[in-house]
Amino acid sequence: MNARDTSSDTTPQHGAEAAPDCEAIVVERDDAPDELTVFPTDADESELVTTWMTARKPSFVALDEMR
Repeated sequence: MNARDTSSDTTPQHGAEAAPDCEAIVVERDDAPDELTVFPTDADESELVTTWMTARKPSFVALDEMR
């Protein structure tokens, strides 16, 4: 796969579940590291309480920078 190829084999293997579509929000802070929170796009309000992941800068980088 090259940098422009956005296709991938997303078929779950060995009983794994397919990954959900996700959204990401970056909160920029002046007095603390920026935070990136990822959560499923289709999560309802009660699921959002427990179904999310947050990383603080510099733990996250642009995908294009890592290719």
